[in-house]
Amino acid sequence: MRVSTLIAAAAGCAQAFVLPQTFLDAFQLSSGVDEQSFFWPHKPYFLKHEVDPESFPDDIELAELNSTAWDLYQIAGTSNRTYGHPTRVIGSEGHWNTLNYILRQFDEMRDYYEISTQSFKALNGKVYHYDLNYTNGAKVPTAQAFSLSPPAAPFVGKLVEIPNLGCTDADFEALTITEDSIALIERGECPFGKKSSLAGKHGFKAVVIYDNDPTSEKGVSGTLEKPTNHTVSTVGVSFAVGQELILGITLDPHFSLFYYMDSYVNEIETKNIIADTKHGDPENIVALGAHTDSVAAGPGINDDGSGTISLLAVAKHLSNYKINNKVRFAFWAAEEEGLVGSNYYAEHLTPEENLKMRLFMDYDMMASPNYQYQIYDANNIDNPRGSEELRDLYIDYYTEHGLNYTLIPFDGRSDYVGFIEHGIPGGGIAAGAEGKNTDNGKVLDRCYHELCDDVNNLNWEAFLTNTQLIAYSVARYADSLKGFPEREINATVTASSADIQYKYPYKGGANLLL
Repeated sequence: MRVSTLIAAAAGCAQAFVLPQTFLDAFQLSSGVDEQSFFWPHKPYFLKHEVDPESFPDDIELAELNSTAWDLYQIAGTSNRTYGHPTRVIGSEGHWNTLNYILRQFDEMRDYYEISTQSFKALNGKVYHYDLNYTNGAKVPTAQAFSLSPPAAPFVGKLVEIPNLGCTDADFEALTITEDSIALIERGECPFGKKSSLAGKHGFKAVVIYDNDPTSEKGVSGTLEKPTNHTVSTVGVSFAVGQELILGITLDPHFSLFYYMDSYVNEIETKNIIADTKHGDPENIVALGAHTDSVAAGPGINDDGSGTISLLAVAKHLSNYKINNKVRFAFWAAEEEGLVGSNYYAEHLTPEENLKMRLFMDYDMMASPNYQYQIYDANNIDNPRGSEELRDLYIDYYTEHGLNYTLIPFDGRSDYVGFIEHGIPGGGIAAGAEGKNTDNGKVLDRCYHELCDDVNNLNWEAFLTNTQLIAYSVARYADSLKGFPEREINATVTASSADIQYKYPYKGGANLLL
């Protein structure tokens, strides 16, 4: 057939068949979609089905969770040269490579998500070595160094028991303090950092904090969070060891310990990663988050590699569907340093941006080995209205799947704090940290904040169930917010961050306060 004949035939067909304008409009680029993303190989949005909350969780497969867990463990290993073991603590190669890994995953979904990063400064530190010994050379059992603890040159110091909980100047003012004294303080009531700072202010050279939980087997550990000019080197011990030290003081008024810590504290820059769907109502944002960092001691594959892995899996599968409300996946940095990244983000939302966020769901530690299905016990009296509805969604899901659950305090454990303090409804689930399983009396995660928090530390049944619940929660609210309370405009939303008085001091991650 001659070319001229083909052209004529094509022209005739064009006149005979005109595509409807609505069909043509489907191929138009929206203002929020750049050409590079549009021509990235993908299924066009208009051909996708609406997300179904009931069937969407079935898209999650165990194999993908396992694969990503191994990826994160390999990434943690890139810190070996500097730290001597795998870790994803902020400032490490392992953490920077974690962030790059997340960005690469979303780069493959750039037709569906808009990615942004938010840089901020956070304190970083490392404890190279520490000693807490009896004067006969024997090590004090269960001793653990606090992160962000300043160094202390080797010395032998008299141990002094601090009355009350060491949270006010009055607890120290009546004491006679000699040079090179060490304060022995019970855990509770105020942050570890405040205890350490007050002790230093009143002349102590170091601090030993003992746990207030008689059932605790490990020494208390945490972070001093924001060291001051008075903060001194600090270690923690178990309740039982604390009682032994008190007995030593009782029997010998000059009871002393050998103390030494080689460490540093400095300020670094790190970043949050935010992934917003390009579709969905931007006035009704469904937000969820997990943290990307571990403690320095280990790779943090459960805490909170599991939350990061769950979010990546849900984000990947959500990209195959249409949604009605915009979804925001947040990956926070510096959680282990005191919820720094999530608080920074919440504090820097404008009032207008704040009100667009209908809810925030926190997912931290999804796969603890001796797990329980834990739900934050939020309510609409003490927390922003809508928090109770989130709690009930999780309860209903576990109940409908024939699973037992337990309610845990909603009082400052993780990255939801900044959101509920700024009027945004919050909630979440967890599988357990250093506490005891109320069913069997054993520790929920024996590798919490330890080197052994690797892939072998994950319970895959809990991991899959909780990730499917996350998928359900996202699909439920991405599809419809019908029945969910509207946001309330109040002083909490409109106040500047400097005016916010936090009701929920951080007591999770690496800074357990009570």
